[in-house]
Amino acid sequence: MNNYTKQLFFIAIISLTGCQQVTAPLDDSSYIDVKTEKEAVKSVMKSYKDAIQNLTSEGTTELFTDDATVFESGGSEGTYAHYLEHHLGPELGHFNSFIFSDYTIDVQVDLPYAFVSESYIYTIDIKPNEEKGTEGRIIKKRGVATSDLKKIDGTWKITKTHSSSRNIRKSSH
Repeated sequence: MNNYTKQLFFIAIISLTGCQQVTAPLDDSSYIDVKTEKEAVKSVMKSYKDAIQNLTSEGTTELFTDDATVFESGGSEGTYAHYLEHHLGPELGHFNSFIFSDYTIDVQVDLPYAFVSESYIYTIDIKPNEEKGTEGRIIKKRGVATSDLKKIDGTWKITKTHSSSRNIRKSSH
């Protein structure tokens, strides 16, 4: 297929889909469905968010590559396995609930990578700790996260994630 024919083919696809970008060239002979890929990435991110809200880490390791790195609020947490063992896993046991609200997600696909931006408010109900003499409390903050994913053997996996949060201000800037 010569370049002129390829261009006509691509223009025809755009015309037939109402000028929406639903496909993008992958190589000389195939096309990807960007909408489908974005939905698959959103599904990975939803699985992770749902696990946290269910106060479990079960099934989350499969969402990350073995060498995935985690950054949180200005610090490097190491690999996801390290973060899970030393930070997230133990924390989940101290919560009555962890709820995301006002959640938005934006996904950009550039195979074999995807780039995700999320924003949300999270509310954590922390259990009292009689041993330490602390009362239960509620933490409510505005958070953002960015994640990089890579499609490996047909499956999207998180390779890097960074989240940060701040107190909710009465007026935003």
